[in-house]
Amino acid sequence: MPDHTGNPPNAPSSWPEAAHDLIHTRQTILPKRLLAPGPDAAQLHAIVSAAAAAPDHDQLHPWRFITVPDAQRPALADSFAQALLERDAQATPEQVAQAREKAFRAPLLMLLVVDAACGDADIDLHERLISAGCAVQNMLLMATAQGFGSALTSGKALKSTALRQLFGLQAHEHAPCFISIGTAHTRKPAKPRPSPEQLLSSLGGAV
Repeated sequence: MPDHTGNPPNAPSSWPEAAHDLIHTRQTILPKRLLAPGPDAAQLHAIVSAAAAAPDHDQLHPWRFITVPDAQRPALADSFAQALLERDAQATPEQVAQAREKAFRAPLLMLLVVDAACGDADIDLHERLISAGCAVQNMLLMATAQGFGSALTSGKALKSTALRQLFGLQAHEHAPCFISIGTAHTRKPAKPRPSPEQLLSSLGGAV
């Protein structure tokens, strides 16, 4: 049971400050600025273990992650190029090359996959996506604690036939984003974040 402070038993008094610092230290570092080294096997294990601690209604485990090792980056590049040409058959060689180049960024690249059909059908996709978002945030915070930078990237290619075939996705599986993790080569100043007052309201209008 939590103690009178609301913390779990034996929780260090420094937890709130440490959590605050970790959460507010995390910022998006664009994949092109994420260089080697990336997480080693033990660090990756810790990152994925953090995901497993996310809220998960009925323990569906409706999300999973697929890493893209170096040997598979050319195949991913091909799928990015094909996805672009699916959308725009008139894309220039330069645009195709830019699409391909994105596959080679960041030493650790993972695809988030969310299953809309596993388990209880009454747990809808929105709830599964919320759980997946919590899992991903846990991963980003663990990566930040390990000293790495990270980013989430999405785009129209994620819905393309080429990419879905490459990753073997089924009709009921969704790919919301890629997760990139690596050593931050450069960092830009963090963008201003909204204040609690901007985010919080009360039913009935009084706070």
